[in-house]
Amino acid sequence: MRVTAVESTTLVTVSYDDARELLQLEFCSRAVYQYFSVPAAVHQSLLDASSKGRYFNQAIRGHFPYRLISVLDAAPRRAEIPARCDR
Repeated sequence: MRVTAVESTTLVTVSYDDARELLQLEFCSRAVYQYFSVPAAVHQSLLDASSKGRYFNQAIRGHFPYRLISVLDAAPRRAEIPARCDR
């Protein structure tokens, strides 16, 4: 799975597995979701979007089946959360 750190106020990382068409998103809230049957073009468009959060809301949220993987405990890892996630 390819993992990409992104500049976003919504997302921290975007991961994608081409063979399984699996998109995994780590949000600033530290929640990690997997989205299924996501075409590679959608993954690339997310990476290319000037606003990752806007693209997520318009093209991914509600369009693909998903599951919550985990919600990481943010307290002990607070220093690792990118500053752009602090609003």
